[in-house]
Amino acid sequence: MSIYQQILVPIDGSLTSDKALDEAIRLARLTGARLRLIHVVDELSYVNGFESAMNYINEIIPLMRAAGEKLLADGRQRAMDQGVSADSVLIEGGSGRIFDHVTEQARRANADLIVLGSHGRRGIGRVLLGSDAEQIIRHASVPVLVVRTSEVAAQP
Repeated sequence: MSIYQQILVPIDGSLTSDKALDEAIRLARLTGARLRLIHVVDELSYVNGFESAMNYINEIIPLMRAAGEKLLADGRQRAMDQGVSADSVLIEGGSGRIFDHVTEQARRANADLIVLGSHGRRGIGRVLLGSDAEQIIRHASVPVLVVRTSEVAAQP
């Protein structure tokens, strides 16, 4: 039996997220694991107060949903192109922060590992923006592999 059978990979389209997906695909190829990709449509992060509520509901949220679905489809295809089995979950609306959704999906998927990208923010940027990666590490009931890009890792 493989050490990893189910790997959860939260993706958001960022460079660090892409690197995490690449690493998860590599691990899955080595261990025979399946991937579950998740994307959280964080509707509140795009509220700026300039759109009407109806415009936001009828236009912006559907665009965010479509972008998330495309991101997941592209990720599944990347995995399948390398012989790795993958499914995906789009999470939208509802209460809770991103880390809540990620840790809940890890539980539901019976994940053995979470692989995620981190932007590596430090200092005031981390304090102001928070750290989803840090919260996932703190709350996950399974090991978490954090992947950073070399450009981010080299920053002071």
